[in-house]
Amino acid sequence: KRNLTTVITNKKNNRMGSLANESFNIELHQLDAATDTARNQRTQWLLTSNPPSFFHQFISSVKKNVDKTTKQSRNGVFFSLLKGLFPILSWGRNYKGTKFKHDIMAGLTLASLCIPQSIGYANLAKLDPQYGLYTSVVPPLIYAVMGSSREIAIGPVAVVSLLISALISKIIDPAVDHIAYRNLVFTATFFTGAFQAVFGLFRLGFLVDFLSHAAIVGFMGGAAIVIGLQQVKGLLGINHFTTKTDVVSVLEAVYKSLHNEPWFPLNFVLGCSFLIFILMTRFIGKRNKKLFWLPAIAPLLSVVLSTLIVYLTKADQHGVKIVKHFKGGINPSSLHQLQFNSPHIGEIAKIGLICAIVALTEAIAVGRSFASIKGYHLDGNKEMVAMGCMNLVGSLTSCYTATGSFSRTAVNFSAGCETVVSNIVMAITVLISLELLTKLLYYTPLAILASIIISALPGLIDISEAFHIWKVDKTDFIICIAAFLGVLFGSVEIGLIIAVGISFGKIILGTIRPSVELQGRLPGTDTFCDITQFPVATETVGILIIRVNNASLCFANANFIRGRILSIVTNRSEEQSKGKIRILVLDMSSVMSIDTSGIVALEELHRELVSQGIQLALANPRWKVINKLKVAKFVDELGKGWIFLSVGDAVDACLNAKMADLSTINC
Repeated sequence: KRNLTTVITNKKNNRMGSLANESFNIELHQLDAATDTARNQRTQWLLTSNPPSFFHQFISSVKKNVDKTTKQSRNGVFFSLLKGLFPILSWGRNYKGTKFKHDIMAGLTLASLCIPQSIGYANLAKLDPQYGLYTSVVPPLIYAVMGSSREIAIGPVAVVSLLISALISKIIDPAVDHIAYRNLVFTATFFTGAFQAVFGLFRLGFLVDFLSHAAIVGFMGGAAIVIGLQQVKGLLGINHFTTKTDVVSVLEAVYKSLHNEPWFPLNFVLGCSFLIFILMTRFIGKRNKKLFWLPAIAPLLSVVLSTLIVYLTKADQHGVKIVKHFKGGINPSSLHQLQFNSPHIGEIAKIGLICAIVALTEAIAVGRSFASIKGYHLDGNKEMVAMGCMNLVGSLTSCYTATGSFSRTAVNFSAGCETVVSNIVMAITVLISLELLTKLLYYTPLAILASIIISALPGLIDISEAFHIWKVDKTDFIICIAAFLGVLFGSVEIGLIIAVGISFGKIILGTIRPSVELQGRLPGTDTFCDITQFPVATETVGILIIRVNNASLCFANANFIRGRILSIVTNRSEEQSKGKIRILVLDMSSVMSIDTSGIVALEELHRELVSQGIQLALANPRWKVINKLKVAKFVDELGKGWIFLSVGDAVDACLNAKMADLSTINC
C-alpha cells in the first residue's frame, strides 16, 4: 500500500512538472515570437525609410528662406541684410562713452607699435616706407565697419610681406623697375581681396582648412627664420643682396658682400643695441602685466631715439643707412596702377590666391582665439567678406595686402580694447603721422627697422607646439617639419606646396586604405567593440563581426575593403579553435555614403562568401546607403531577413532557432 501511494505521488509530481515545463516553453515561445516581431519591425523601419531627394531638399530650402522673407517687411529685410554686411550697425547703437575710453587708450597704444612695424614691413615687402603706413589706414577703417572681431588689429604683417617680396620679385626685380614692381603688388592685392570676398560669399571657408595646424606651425617657423635672415642686409648695411629667400642663398650673399664690399659696423651696433632694448622691455612686460604698454611703445621709442642719434651725430655720413625718401599725406589713388593687361596676369592671380589663403588663415586663427577668450562666436565667412572688401579697397588706395596681426592683436587685447573702434583710433593716429611726422623720419636708420622686425619674430616660432605635435601625431609632425624645411631651404611657395601636398596625401591615404576592425561583445553588455582595443571582448562562435571604419565606401577603397574582409575571413577559418564561420555580420554604421563601385564590391563579397558557405548580414546601414542598396537590387539579392538595425539584433537573430529554420545555415 505504501509503495502504491509513492507511485501515485510520483506520477502526480511528474504530471505537474511536465505541465510546468510546457507552460515555461509556451512562455519562452511567446517571448521569442515577441522578440522576433520587434526585430522584424525595426528592420522594416530601416528598409521603408527613404531619404528626401535633392529636388525636395532644394525646394524645402527655398521655401524656408521665402517664408522668412515674407514674415518681414521689405524694409526689415533690407536692414537685416545691412546689419549682416555691416555689424557696426548692430553694436554701434549700444556703444557708450566708457567703452570709448578703453578703445582710445588701446588705439593709441596700438598706433605706437603699428607705426614702426608698418615701416619695417614695407621695407620687407620691398616697398617705400609710406606704403606700410597707408596699409595701416584704409584697411583698418574698412574692417571696423564690416568686421565682427572686437580685438583683432588690422595692418601689414611679416609673413604676407615676405610672400609678396619673394613671389613678385621673381617676375620683376624691384631694384631694376621699382614702379612696375609696386604696380604688380597693388594688382596682387586686388586679386587677394577678390578671392577672399568670393570665399566668404560662396561659403568656401573650408579651403582655408587645407592648411592644417601642423602645416601652419612649420610654415610660420620657417618663414620667421627666413624673415630674420632677410634683415641681415639692414643690420649690416649691405648694399647688394639676393632676391632669393632660401637659407643657402642668403648666407652666400652675406658672405660675398662682407668680403667684396665695404660694410660699416655702426649699423650693426645701432641695430643690435635697440634690439636688446626692445627684447628687454618685452621681458619686463611679461613679468609685470601692469607694464603691458612698455613693450608696445618700445619700437616707437627706438625709432625716435635712433633718429635723434643719427641726426645729432651725423652718423649717416659715416656709413649708417637711413630711410631718406618718405612721402607723406593721405593715401593716393592707385586705380590706374592696376595691371590687368600685364602679360604676367596669370602669375599675379596665383600670388593673390596664395596670399589670400595665408592671410585668411592667420587672421581667422587670431580672431577666433581671442573671441573664445571673450566668449563670443566669430563667423568665418563674414570675416572673409570683410577681409576681402578691405583688401579690394586697399588695392585702390595704395595699400598692399593687410590681415590680422597676432602681436598687435595681443597688445590691443592687453590694452583693454572693447570694440573695433580701437582700429579706427589707430588708423586716425597713423593718418595724422603721415600728415605731420614723415619729414621727421628722414634720418631713421634702416638697422632699427630691421631690429623691430626681428623682435617680432620669436612669436612666430612655436617650438613647444611643434613638440606637442610630435607627441600627439607623428604624421602631423612630418607635415610640420616638411613645411619648415621647404620654406627654409626651398622657397615660401615650395614650403606651402609641400605642406598642402603631404596633408592631401594623408587624407587620400586614410580614404583609400581605411581600417577594418574585428568586433566582439563586452561581457555582460550588448556593446560590440574592437577586440584589439578591448581584449576582454569575446567573439561569438560561428559568427564573425567586422566593422568598416570609413565614412565612404567608394571607388577609391571598395576593392581594398573587400580584400581586407576576405583576408580576415580566411585567417579566421584557418583557426580551428574559433569554430567554423557560418555568418559574417558587416557593421555599416560608420559608412555614410556608397557609390556604384562600393555596391559592386558588396555584391562580389556576397558571392565569394556564399561560395564558402558563409552568409552575409548587414547591420545598421545608413539612410543614403540602404536607399542605394535597394535601388541596386542588392537588398533583394541578399534577402531582407539579413539586414538589421544593429549588430546586437543581427547576432541575436543568428543565434535564434527560428532564423536557423528560415535559412539553410545551422546557427
